[in-house]
Formats: sequence, C-alpha cells, structure tokens
Amino acid sequence: MKIAIIDKAPSNVKYDKYFEFEFENLHMSDIRIKKLLKKDITLVVDLEDYDYVILVGSEAAKNYAKITSVTQYQGHLVDDKFMPVINPAMLAFKPEGKPAFMQAVKKIHQYVEGNVQEMGVGEYEGIEDETIAKEHCKMLLALSPDVIDTIAVDTETTSLYPRDGYVLGISLSYKANQGVYISTDVIDEELEKILQQIFLKFNIVMHNAKFDLHMLEYHFNFKFPRVADTMLMHYDLDETPGTHGLKPLAMKYCEKLGDYDKALVEFRSDYCKVHKIKQADFTYDLIPFDVLSKYAAMDTAATIELYKKFQPIIYKSPNLKKVYERLLVPGMRFLKQVEDNGVPFDKERLVKGQTKMDEEINRLHQELYSFSEVHTFEELQGKVFNPNSPMQLRILLFDILGLKPVPGKKTGTGAISTDAEVLTTLAKEHELPGAILGIRKASKIKNTYLDKIIPALDADSRLRTGFNLTSTTSGRLSSSGKLNMQQLPRDNKIVKACIKATPGHKIVSQDLATAEMYVAAVLSEDKVLQDVFVSGGDFHSSMAHRIFGLPCKVEDVTKKFKKKRQAAKAISFGILYGSGPEKVAETAGVSIDEAKDAITEYFETFHKLKNWLDTSKKTIKANQYIYSIFGRKRRVPNVISTDRGIAGHEVRSAVNFLIQSVASDINLLAGIDMQNYIEARGMKTKIFGLVHDSILAEVPDEEMNEYCEKLEYYTKMDRGCSIPGAPVGVDLEIGDDYSFVEEEPNGSADST
Repeated sequence: MKIAIIDKAPSNVKYDKYFEFEFENLHMSDIRIKKLLKKDITLVVDLEDYDYVILVGSEAAKNYAKITSVTQYQGHLVDDKFMPVINPAMLAFKPEGKPAFMQAVKKIHQYVEGNVQEMGVGEYEGIEDETIAKEHCKMLLALSPDVIDTIAVDTETTSLYPRDGYVLGISLSYKANQGVYISTDVIDEELEKILQQIFLKFNIVMHNAKFDLHMLEYHFNFKFPRVADTMLMHYDLDETPGTHGLKPLAMKYCEKLGDYDKALVEFRSDYCKVHKIKQADFTYDLIPFDVLSKYAAMDTAATIELYKKFQPIIYKSPNLKKVYERLLVPGMRFLKQVEDNGVPFDKERLVKGQTKMDEEINRLHQELYSFSEVHTFEELQGKVFNPNSPMQLRILLFDILGLKPVPGKKTGTGAISTDAEVLTTLAKEHELPGAILGIRKASKIKNTYLDKIIPALDADSRLRTGFNLTSTTSGRLSSSGKLNMQQLPRDNKIVKACIKATPGHKIVSQDLATAEMYVAAVLSEDKVLQDVFVSGGDFHSSMAHRIFGLPCKVEDVTKKFKKKRQAAKAISFGILYGSGPEKVAETAGVSIDEAKDAITEYFETFHKLKNWLDTSKKTIKANQYIYSIFGRKRRVPNVISTDRGIAGHEVRSAVNFLIQSVASDINLLAGIDMQNYIEARGMKTKIFGLVHDSILAEVPDEEMNEYCEKLEYYTKMDRGCSIPGAPVGVDLEIGDDYSFVEEEPNGSADST
C-alpha cells in the first residue's frame, strides 16, 4: 500500500509521531512559507500512484480534494482516496482541536488497516405511494412506547420560511440506520390524522426543531407536546459556534452514515452550472425524488442516533439538564413564537425612508465634490471616484491627500485598511474621510435595510426573521435571516421609525438597566458595590461621582458631566472584562495615568469584586471550564495554549461569559414566562424581538398596563441572582414606533 502525506510546506512537524505506517511526505511548496499562493505551488505529483493521500491543512484539502472545511471532513475518506486533517502544529496554540485530531488519526489507521465499516448501509426508503405511506405510519403508531419511545422527524422544504414556500416531504426514523421519506403529495386527511397521533403519542426529536415546527405547524397545523432537539443538545455539550449542523455532527458521531449527502451536493452543483443559476437560488424541489429521499431519510437516522448519544450525557449532569430543560427547549419554543409574530413594519414609511436616504446620499455626494482632491483623483485616474473602492480610497487618502495610514490596521491580505474605524480616525485630521464615511453609512442604511426590507415583508406587512439560541459562546441571542435585528442602526432613527405599531397598539421596549454590573455585584457578593444599586439612582452617574470626585449631586452628573459619566461607564466595563490601563484610557477618553488611578480606586473601593475576578480567573485556568449561576457551561481548553494572547483571550472570554450569559438569561427567562402568561390569558400582545438586553412587543392599548406590570414582575423575579431589596432595574419606552422620537421619515410628528 502506498500512502502520501501532503502539507503546505516543509516544517518541524514529525508525522511519524501520529501515523504508524509508511508514507511519503510531500510539500506543496519546497520552501518554508506562511501564506501559500498558487504561484508558490511547486509540487508535481501523480496522485493515481497512491492508495491514500492524507491532506494536512486547508491549502492541501482545498487544492486536491476541493474541500472547504477541513474540520468537518477530518479523518473521513473523500473520493475513496483523500483523508484531510488539521495541521498538528496548531495543537500547541489551540489545544481544543486535539481530541478531534486524535480521533481522525485513529480513523485513518482504521482505513489503512481495512477496518472501517461500509458507509451508507441501512434501511432507507422513499415513499410516493399513499397506501405504503399509511401502512408505515400505522406500523409506527402501533409500536409500544415501552420499546420505542422516541421518533425522529424532519422536513424537506422549498424555502427557509413557511410563508415563502411549502413542505416537500416528511422524514421519520425510529432507530439508527433506518428512515423513510414520505412525499407530501400522498399526505391526505387520513394520513394527517395518523401522523398527528404519532406526534402526540411519542417523544419527537428534531435537529433544529424551531425550523421544522414552523413548517409543520404552519402548513399542517400539527401539534407537538414533547419535542427534543439534538442541535440544542449539542450546544449544551459544546457551545463552540458553527459546530451544530446536522451533517458535521453525523460525520463525527454516526459511524455508518459518512458523507451521506454527497450525491445531493453534486447534483446541486452540476444543476447550477448547467442552468447557470446561483447556488443560493437553488431549491430542493429541483432535486429528483430518488436523490432527495435517501438523503432525507438519513437525516432523521442521524438525528435519532445523535439523540441516543447526547441525551444520556446531558441527563447525567444536573447543570446540563437544567439548562436544556429550563432554558434551551423553552427558549426555542418562545423564539419560534417571536419569529412567527413578526416585526411590524409600515411599508409607506419604508418607501418614504428610501426617498429621504436617496436625498441624503445625493447631498453627501455633492459635499464630497466640494473637495478639490476628489477632482484631482478623477483627472489623474481618468475615472469617476467610487467611495466604496478600497483601492481608490488608498490613492485618494494616502497619495493625493497625504494622510498617514493608521498603524497596525491591515486587511486580511496585508493591504492598508480603509474600514470605518480607519476613516473615523483619519476624520480627526481632515474632513474628507468623514464625508466618505457619511456616504458609506447612508448607503448601508438604504441598501442593507430599507431596500431589502420591503420585498421581504409578508402580506400582513410584518417581517419574519430569525433569533438564534446557539450562535454565541456567551449564551447571548443573535439574529439572522431576512433582517439582523441586533444590528439595526443606532445613530440613524429612520429604520427604527419604520417599525410601527398597528392602530390601537403601541411599541413597547423593556430594557435591563446596567444588567452586567448588577450581575457582577451579585456574583462577587461585594456589599459596597451592591449598595450602589440599593441606594438607587443611575449607576454610572454614581460611579463617575465617586471616581472623579465631581462637585455636584449624583443626580446632576448626567446633566453637568455627561462625558465623565461616559468615561466612568467605560472604566467599569473595562475593569470588569480585564482591559488594561491603555485600553481603558482609550475607551474612556482619559489619560493613561487617570485610567491607572481609576482602576486602583475602583479595586480599593470594591475589593471583593477584585477578589471574585481573580478567583474566577484561577478557576478557569485550572479547570479549563466554568459554570454560570444558571448552569451553563463554558469550556475554554485553549487557556493552556502556548500562545499567551490566545490563552489570555480565553480567560477574558470565560469571565465575560459568567456575567453576560446571566444578564441574557434573565431577559430570556422573563420573555419565556411572559409569553406563557400571554397565551394562558388569551392576550393579543405580540412579542416580536429580543434585541441585546431588551424585549420588544406590540401591545394593544387595553393590555398596556397588564403587560408592562407582568413583564417587569417576571424580569425582577428572584431566580437566584438578585440583590436583597434591589431587584435588577428595567427601563421602559412606549411609542407609536421603535424610534421613540417625534419624527417619522417624512418629518411629520407621529410618535410619542
């Protein structure tokens, strides 16, 4: 047997430390090189001469096997020849990768020794016959819950949103390596009733249940009283972002499935090439039934196998079980309802907003041409200046205008950066970068928001986007889909003003007040810090008054010393999250000496806070993980990295988690309880978003008092993280629209 290992370039890595068989070590470049470009590849080799080729790192995997994700395919056999692995040299810097790497090494040895089971073997069936579909479902319904208590369910659809498409088929599996895919063309009223009985009788497990529940409830009105979610389970076990997809988990944990959707991926790729369409525009109704059915049936086979692996682990740990049952599953159900409620937009305002932004962009362009340097650029280059072109910006700013690049600011390719941060810095030296920044901001608001929101609206003028539980390590929610609600412009109210309540309703935003400092005061048990909250008033004003010794009453700080309050806020958060004096000084807008004095004063005053931070860091370094007060686990194996920067970042990230996750969970739990109350009372209030530390709702006027009082009650409820006599604070804003200002896009008053 002839085996080759291909890596990027010569290095100190000793592959015989990991592989106990003979191999040839080939290098894509014959000299040591950091970044490999096509022109640097010198290797000439006939891969047909080798039985197996181990591809080390992303460069080799992409060049020889067309693999874009080494971590997903690590240790798997691709095209009966290639076996990708990460570069083991990375393990010293990122120890978190070692378990997966060693597992891949073990699997490669199994391939070489011929001990790997045949992939894709199982009982998989696509059903397009009404009688066969009913017979199979009746068989499932007759199974005893004592023998089979869980059935995996999945859908294949034509769209990511139920109102934009339809369900092509439903997959069902009751054991590993088994599954059927039933075309919805054969689902009549009788079969619907049988399926509903199945969903009521058994525990149903899905992967990314929020999606399938959306589809099945909207199109069939199915009810699912008991739902498990393997995506949430994996997040509970490993919060690393981007690792929770069904396919990579199946490849990692389900030995007999392998790269089971390969035929589907190849069909999609070939179809898009032949028909000259983008892969983003490809929909699953274009896939032949025989190709789609096996893939779909194996999806549920993977799901039930993952469930049987993950569920026992989670239920052995009181913390993991609590997080899964109290936070993740109820949170998923709650966010599904939030998404279904939709964000209420005023289409007329959106159109007016487009017009207003067009006018603003035109004005800013005219202002841009008041600078002679722009005319000089166009004369020299023989083209119209494009403010969105980094290359043209470099010529204008650094060659013609003569400004100096911001030190340390480079792009991923090593070029001089012209991003928003750079333009903001350069704007202090000349007005032209500020004018360019203004055009960019205005164009982004129009192109990213106003222009994209209008076609994304449903018939009821509401936009249904996504809110995600599993996208961050800190436990904070994220938003994605048709609109990222977490990234709405803060310094321009036009988009927010277009989120408008229907007549007889108001937009209500309840925001946690100084939640992270509050959580830190609770966790540290620092009575002096807690007393700041007990005494009431604005926390950051109190801090500014204390730190800077301001000659006024605390309640007057915001009015008389606004910048000092902002500086105190920056200092508080900088200290909390481990920033050094230089970073605190930069953020707070004070000198380094002032920052040092402020930090010293802070820790002398709140010494128990410092002790808690120090103890937490020691625990994190010793254990490589830590639990939040609500039971979430944050795993940080890279604290033992030989790279001090990586190790330090891991520690700061874990401390951040201890605080941010709790603040986020206070909000999430309040939202869950409030939604349950809304449903129990039959209220018409619609919660439509969780943005940072706020809960957004459209509330009928007649339900306003009840909603606000109950939401505040649930938010301030003592869940084991409260200061006696001083529950967490909330700020409430109520208006006709989400901007909470007097003007709408056309300038007329419309909000309270």
